Parts: sequence; C-alpha cells; structure tokens
Amino acid sequence: MTDTDPARTDAPLPPAPDDLPEQMKVRREKRERLLSAGRDAYPVHSPRTHTLAEVRETWGHLAAAEETDDVVTVAGRLIFIRNTGKLAFGTLQEGIGTRLQVMLSLAEVGEEALADWKSLVDLGDHVFVTGRVISSKRGELSVMATSWSMASKALRPLPVLHKDLSEEARVRQRYADLIVRQEARDMVRTKATVLTAIRDVLHDQGYIEVETPVLQLIHGGAAARPFRTHMNAFDQQMVLRIALELNLKKAVVGGVDRVYELGRIFRNEGVDATHSPEFTMLEAYQAYGDQTTIARLTQDIIVGVADALGSRQVPATRADGTETVIDLDGEWRWLKVYDAVSEAVGEPVTIDTPQQTLLRHAREHGVEVDPDLEKDKLFLELLSELVEPGLTQPTFLYDYPALAQPLARPHRSEPGLIEAWDLIIDGVERGTGFSELIDPIIQREVLTDQSLRAAGGDPEAMQLDEDFLRALEYGAPPMGGMGLGLDRIVGLFTGSSLRETMLFPHLKPEA
Repeated sequence: MTDTDPARTDAPLPPAPDDLPEQMKVRREKRERLLSAGRDAYPVHSPRTHTLAEVRETWGHLAAAEETDDVVTVAGRLIFIRNTGKLAFGTLQEGIGTRLQVMLSLAEVGEEALADWKSLVDLGDHVFVTGRVISSKRGELSVMATSWSMASKALRPLPVLHKDLSEEARVRQRYADLIVRQEARDMVRTKATVLTAIRDVLHDQGYIEVETPVLQLIHGGAAARPFRTHMNAFDQQMVLRIALELNLKKAVVGGVDRVYELGRIFRNEGVDATHSPEFTMLEAYQAYGDQTTIARLTQDIIVGVADALGSRQVPATRADGTETVIDLDGEWRWLKVYDAVSEAVGEPVTIDTPQQTLLRHAREHGVEVDPDLEKDKLFLELLSELVEPGLTQPTFLYDYPALAQPLARPHRSEPGLIEAWDLIIDGVERGTGFSELIDPIIQREVLTDQSLRAAGGDPEAMQLDEDFLRALEYGAPPMGGMGLGLDRIVGLFTGSSLRETMLFPHLKPEA
C-alpha cells in the first residue's frame, strides 16, 4: 500500500479549508501531530481487555479510596475532560450509555504521556487507557492510567446539548444525538425491548415468524400508494410492498396456522408526526380465528409490551391538553363506528345516510373534505376527525363500511358492513384487525372492483392478484388477521412522535 492509497486511514489530510470552523482546524492539526510523531490516529488493533460494563460489574463493589493491583485496558469515547497540574480526569462512554472515569497522574503515567493527553486529546475522541482499577476518594470507580493511546481522533466537536441540538439537528444527525443525549439512547433500548416483548407474546401463543418478499409484482393488502421500481434481470416493473398481508395468508393456506412477520413497509404518501413512507409493521394471522380472537391477541401484545417496560399505567395527554393515564388493565371498549359518529354529530348516521347529509355534518363541525368524495369515504373522514382524537382509553372501533377494508369478511348480520376494527389509544390508531375474507368468488369481485378503481385513477386501490386468488381457491381456513405499526406502539409508551421513535427517519434534503 502506498502513501497515496485512498484506503489508508493515517494518510495526511489535505490542507484545511479556510472556511472550516476554528475547532475543526485545531483538531486536524492535532491529527497531523500524532501522525508526525509516528503514532496512529485510527489504529486497527484494539488492545482492550474489558468493556466499561465489565469493569463496573467486576469492581463496582470497591469502597471509596480502595485500590487494586488489577490492570485492565479499556476504551471509549471521551465525553468529559478536566485537566489540573499533575492530574487529569476523563469520562469514557461506550455503547449506548455505560460510563467510567479514567485518571492520569503524573506519578503513574509520566510527564510525556500526561502532556500529550492535555495537548492532543479532545472531547469526542475514542481512546485506549491501561491502568489499575481503583475507587477515587469520592467513591468514583476509575482506571488509574499507566498509559494511553488514541483509538480514533474526532475531527468535529461534539454538539452542545442546550445550544446545538435543535429537534431538526437531533433527527438529522442522530449519531450526534445518541452521543450526547441519554433520552435518544433510551429510545433505542425501549424499541428493542418492544420488539422482544412482541415476539415473546407471539411465540408463547404458538406463532411462527416468517419473512416474505419486499419486492412484488402487484401491490395489494392495503389501500395505499406504492413506490415503483424496475427489476433489470426480468425487465419487469416492480413495487415495494405496502403490506405483509397477502403472502402471510398464502402461508396460512399452506398450513402455517399461526404466522406473523415484523417487516418493513413502504407507502409513497405523506410524512408527518404519525406517518412515514417507510416503517415497520407487525402482521399476524390465526387459522380458525375471527376479529374477536385476533383482538384478544392484539390486547395481549400491547399488555405484554407494557409489562416489559414496567407499567400498565401509561401517562398521556388528552386532545384538550389535560393530563391523564391510559389504564391498560381497564376496559378495552368496543364501539360501533356509526354509533360513534351519530353521537359526535348529534343525530343518527347509518350506512344509508346520503352524501349530502354527511357533507352538511362536515361543514357544521369544521371538517374539511373533498365534496366529491363518495359517501363511505366521507363517513370515514368524519370518524377520523370527530371521534378518534377523543378516544384516550383503548377502544376497538368496529362495524365499518365495506370500503374501509376490501380484504375483510362481510358482516355476518349487517348488510354493507364488514367485520373489522381499528384500535384507538390516546387518539391515535395503533392497529387494525378483521375476520378475513376467504371466499375466493367474493374476493375476486372485491379485487376486480379495486382494480377498476386503480384503472380509473385511484392511486391507493389494490390490483387484481391472481396468485392470491388461486391460493384461496385451494381452501383457506376461517381466520383472523391483525396489523400493528411498531413505531406507533413505541410512541404510545414514550409519548414520542415517529421522528423520535425512528432511529433514522426520512427527511427532506439539507439546504
């Protein structure tokens, strides 16, 4: 490898641009001094013998001022430095939160190493420190250094929490957010806990986790606008999946009676506090179930997540701004959607209520709608605007018009309705479920209608999926199915928007 090989990490940097901030110029100069002295600013070898967590676990019992002869080599990012005449202190951070103090004494580390530490090390640098494990006079577990070396020189200063990290900066530079803000690190742990808890509940109830394709020939399984792409190998137009549903139902047809997937979903739609073009969805299907049994599973999952996080009492803020508590041990109410809207507008509303009447209700209650919407879509707008925001405690809204879920079973006793529900908690839809439509003849009629809507310009309408219909023709057992948005569940327990629950959410390009 030559000195000009671009793969070298210790190659000299080009001259610093004049418009760089002063601190970045200083850090580049320190990097050059390290290299000029024959020292590596980014070594490949790690002499670490213990993680910071292992040091805390093994020697955390030491009393104040207690010392040992146990020598360790630790590593981490410097997030605090304090230098005095003959003594220097630093705090190392590793992973997503473990910290440990290191101490450099003139008597132990020597004059040259102490001087180099003071002149070459900055906040944000990763360093190796070798020394004895002790407890300081103030009882702080520490490593008293006998030597140190650079592990990775940071060329950009850490943000100042109260000054530099606006909400925009936190989201756009999540790596910096994670370094300096404990809440960001806690969110990573919380989301991992939620994922584990969901899987634990499903596995305990006999569900099998599978993976299904992200790239699909036909978009279906939900009413949503897809992302489109092209597969060169087949010279074939493809879409990114908008739902997990159809392939999971095929698995049930094949005999996987209880099946689920936690997978990425892509919908080419709006971006706001509760919507993202890319997100993680849980979908689960149970043979010989229906909307009530799958609702029970959904409740078990959310309660299981609450138990993993420590409480079934979840703080929340009502639509009027008052504080309340969501009681997951309380009643999970079932509320018919037409009864709910009737109460909201002050007069009876049914599936037969004409479009003009629904438009009048929208005007009288300040709901902005497209006057050309068909009446069932108008009804769903009224439900979304007038009912859902006021539902703080867990509520299954059910008995929807057929338009709401084209893959749901027709209601067993109410013509024009389907057996489907949306779970609303704290004014936000957290999940949906229904008794699945398994009659291939009726399903073909529904999907044919959807394909005609798509041909007529409806970007959210599903396409006719012959392979899915063929699977149903082999005979699908009665089944219930559900879907939960992972980040909406995390947001329920943290009170955070999707921009905070997602590690790297989609953003507009920087100016």
